[in-house]
Amino acid sequence: MSLIIRSSQIHAAGCYTTSAIKKGTRIVEYTGPRISKEAADLKYQDSPTTYLFGVGDGEKVIDGHGLAMFVNHSCDPNAETREIRNKVWVIAIRDIAAGEELTYDYNLYDGDEDGAFCNCGAGSCRKSMYSPDEIRRRARKAKKAAKSA
Repeated sequence: MSLIIRSSQIHAAGCYTTSAIKKGTRIVEYTGPRISKEAADLKYQDSPTTYLFGVGDGEKVIDGHGLAMFVNHSCDPNAETREIRNKVWVIAIRDIAAGEELTYDYNLYDGDEDGAFCNCGAGSCRKSMYSPDEIRRRARKAKKAAKSA
């Protein structure tokens, strides 16, 4: 299997496969230095773009470096991420055709209040890269703030 980076309709650049991938295949490892969440917050406080991936209990993050950082979010993904023996892998959750862009659901739970707009184009798009639970939590918080204003 080989992967390439090219223009994406989801985001500026995406990761594509040049050959078919079977469901269950480990496609690519999410690599990069592991740093504390606090160090990442400081490093990227004024940056609109990060490639951070929380690992373990969330106190450490991978500061993405490599092909996997180009795998874009989709609300209808063809892959998912899993921690296996202290490594993070992008794994196919269905058969993926040659030439298809690789995607997984980011299910974000942290970040800017207004950020994380989703542009995946899926019919089931929730318009946010935040997890459904995080979207509900933020809606409750906004509703509570509006009532007390």
